[in-house]
Amino acid sequence: MHPAIYILIAFFCGSIPFSWLLGRLKGVDLREHGSGNPGATNLLRTSGTVMGIAGMLLDSAKGAAPVLLVTYAGSAHAWLPSAVVIAAVCGHVFMPWFGFKGGKGVATALGALLVLSTYPVLCALGLFILLLALFRMVSLGSVAAGLSLPFFGILFNAPEYPEIVLSIIALAILVTHRANIGRIISGTERKIGKK
Repeated sequence: MHPAIYILIAFFCGSIPFSWLLGRLKGVDLREHGSGNPGATNLLRTSGTVMGIAGMLLDSAKGAAPVLLVTYAGSAHAWLPSAVVIAAVCGHVFMPWFGFKGGKGVATALGALLVLSTYPVLCALGLFILLLALFRMVSLGSVAAGLSLPFFGILFNAPEYPEIVLSIIALAILVTHRANIGRIISGTERKIGKK
């Protein structure tokens, strides 16, 4: 298959609004409740823990699936799995079904990067879980884990293209969480368990 086809598949796979669909099952349009974001964190806040975890797992799976596809297809292009990661995350962040507005891409990036660069991502995931347990703020865990990705990549000698992707994802998470960072600094960021 042509590399562009893999990239298009990844984008449209990433754009599947699983969390929004799960919210609709409970009669909630995530775009009109909570933060207004159609991602898994808003699903967690508005529809409960079980639905939130289901959304996170599905959003992770839609990131992992296209990377697994291109990996096992055995493309001759060393850069292609990394490009597929970026395409899947962009699909989630810029969902065409919602006027190119979507979620922040953390769960989708997690699934895609677990396939592309497993050990750095597992370390970042551990940091996320630790910070979530200590501070009960998904955003704080997401930002810290995202920023740690390129450093863990260096620690585990990630190849060139995956290291570039880890750095791009870190920057993207920082940019998409600008408002959250402001609220964390001001002490007004919402915590899990609080409306």
